Amino acid sequence: MNALGRHVLAELYGCRRDVLNDVKKVQELMVAAAIKAGAEIREVAFHKFSPQGVSGVVVISESHLAVHTWPEYGYAAVDVFTCGERVDPRTAADYLVEGFSAASFTTQEIQRGVFDTESQAAASD
Repeated sequence: MNALGRHVLAELYGCRRDVLNDVKKVQELMVAAAIKAGAEIREVAFHKFSPQGVSGVVVISESHLAVHTWPEYGYAAVDVFTCGERVDPRTAADYLVEGFSAASFTTQEIQRGVFDTESQAAASD
């Protein structure tokens, strides 16, 4: 079995609330995480909500990094999805755990586009 991509879902708790509410800082951390993981950045889009919270995405050649923050709870939901072997989504997620100063976190990795190479080859014949 092979997978086309790896998707890391990270739940970050006890984060610095001032950082979670600072759109510029959140964007800087997300871009840095993508670079640290070895990704090639294509697009960056972030939005600051009123009265609080930030959402954003870093589109990379290998897929994307996304974040949604709830400063009032010290919580950030992070997705890092990468395709191919060159970029490690866990490297990016670990960087964000540190960058947001998370007191605790959980991660879950999901393989995306899982297929059996023999079955796939037979189907294309």
